[in-house]
Amino acid sequence: MTALDTLTKVVEPVVAAMGYELVGIEYRPSKSQALLRIYIDKADGISVEDCALVSNQISGVLDVEDPLSGRYTLEVSSPGLRRPIFKASDYERFAGELVHIRIRGTLDGRRRIHGLLRGLRADCVIVVENGIEISVPLNRVDKANLELEA
Repeated sequence: MTALDTLTKVVEPVVAAMGYELVGIEYRPSKSQALLRIYIDKADGISVEDCALVSNQISGVLDVEDPLSGRYTLEVSSPGLRRPIFKASDYERFAGELVHIRIRGTLDGRRRIHGLLRGLRADCVIVVENGIEISVPLNRVDKANLELEA
């Protein structure tokens, strides 16, 4: 089980019990101090107070469960306008939206794809860029974000 899997297992029930959706978790280890960023959402949006409430609850649970070694900074945030995509199901959920994908390694000589998200097919993210359908294997997606309409 990876650190992200362990964190999700610890954090998701807390976030859900508080009435929020766990959008995703970013964990960036570091020798001096790691960063743990947790994205939350709800139907009517997220306020600073929502982030503070969730941060307080999660902080207590992480202190008890102690899933991370070493020091870290905890941030709880809304997904924002450039919503990050973490879950495979979100590629279907946000089909029809503009997306920016950073690829692990290269795919046909490219590291980035920007276009209209069509969804997920056979464990591949389907994006239409300049009228051409591009299939990106899900395991090759390094980072994906929704984009604002220009």
